[in-house]
Amino acid sequence: MTTNNSKLTEAIEELLAELPARVRGTRARFSEQAVGALRSLVEELNLVTRDELDELELRVAQLEHRLRLLEGPHDLPPAA
Repeated sequence: MTTNNSKLTEAIEELLAELPARVRGTRARFSEQAVGALRSLVEELNLVTRDELDELELRVAQLEHRLRLLEGPHDLPPAA
């Protein structure tokens, strides 16, 4: 009976030792699935991501700057 108890105790200790790694793996898989589901929803609703918005804002700022350069300074008198 003692041998069975020690085997059971060893098996439980092994399972408890593996538990943190198993939980981390499950958490990582769940996170990946949740992110995938959110990305699908964003795409389905035709929403933009923060990265896409930031990229667009940068592009608009660049175009505004180029336009100001093409318009030229308004305060300077015409060149003689």
